[in-house]
Amino acid sequence: MINPYEAEIVANLDRAEESLQAAKVLQTGGYCDFAASRAYYGAFYAATAAVLQEGLQFSQHKGVIAAIHQRFVKTGRLEKQLGKDLNWLFELRSIADYGETRHVPPDEAQKAIAAAAAFISRIKEILGRS
Repeated sequence: MINPYEAEIVANLDRAEESLQAAKVLQTGGYCDFAASRAYYGAFYAATAAVLQEGLQFSQHKGVIAAIHQRFVKTGRLEKQLGKDLNWLFELRSIADYGETRHVPPDEAQKAIAAAAAFISRIKEILGRS
């Protein structure tokens, strides 16, 4: 049976890859806040695809993240470190987007891109879409 969310799953995985590429371009240009934010969104879109594959939809980011932990991390399908990385990316995005006087340093932006890339890659493997 075809998943009724198939088109959304594909669109979210495409957005995940595009966001990751945008994060790299932004980081190269010195736009670390925006790079970190795009890195988070890359991981978030991949997470959204994963929960859609499970037949779940959420209206808030925290719902998607909680479902990743419940359905993937706690069951052992996704490594604990990748679950922690998703949480960290979410926190970093708050600084990037709403930090007022705080900014994401270049090394943190680079770490965010690496974490998002690993998360996206693993989710694609889990979903059989590498």
